[in-house]
Amino acid sequence: MNLRFISLASGSSGNCYYLGAGEYGILIDAGIGIRTIKKTLKENNIPFEKILGLCITHDHADHIKSAGCLGEKYGIPVYTTSTILDGMNRSYCMTEKIYSAGRIIHKEISFNIGDFKITPFEVPHDGTDNIGYFIELDNHKFAFATDLGHITECVASYLKAANYLVIESNYDREMLEQGNYPVHLKRRITNPNGHMCNDDTAEFLATNFNESLQYIFLCHLSRENNHPELAFKTVEYRLFQQGIRVGKDVQLVALKRNHPSEYYEFE
Repeated sequence: MNLRFISLASGSSGNCYYLGAGEYGILIDAGIGIRTIKKTLKENNIPFEKILGLCITHDHADHIKSAGCLGEKYGIPVYTTSTILDGMNRSYCMTEKIYSAGRIIHKEISFNIGDFKITPFEVPHDGTDNIGYFIELDNHKFAFATDLGHITECVASYLKAANYLVIESNYDREMLEQGNYPVHLKRRITNPNGHMCNDDTAEFLATNFNESLQYIFLCHLSRENNHPELAFKTVEYRLFQQGIRVGKDVQLVALKRNHPSEYYEFE
């Protein structure tokens, strides 16, 4: 079965991704407006009524804005841990709370939505609780690791098994250091439970590359402390140093903050 992917938005102001199998699909996070979600899906001929589930990574505003509406108004099951769900329902930004739509999942225990086999795993970040997702469909293996401060052995084991990888490349270290953020915010971002910088993401990818990896999608880029071209070039150059050629050995994409990506189909 072919696997389909599109990033609806990826950045600190909103995150939402779609994975499709046949006529149906799932969403990862819903940190943008419901109208934008429905509009983008329609523009890509993705039937909104065929969304079988929403998987949430953590309870920060830019990942949950429309989760309550999708769950309670449209009846889409919302999968996440009990701790994350509690945090979502306490969040000021999610005006519609989740009651009947909640589906509790557990780290390292796989569950199914349609033909998708989904395994949530622990990631280090400063949400109430935080998970990434390893999603399998036939021979396709897709890993999501957005919003993490560093890569643990657990995270690495899933990322290294992926054919398609969405991984955070949030900030450029020099831009952050020289920028106008207050010291406490800079410390939060660079904390081991904060965010990944371009250099650290590039180093992990270069030193853990294997030939089964086909696509790298750099996600959650900062508006103030990064540029898509800078994130792309940083990773491309480090891969080149390791003898890995972008465009030949692997495809590399820096996802857009406020606009949809291309619509990808993997056979």
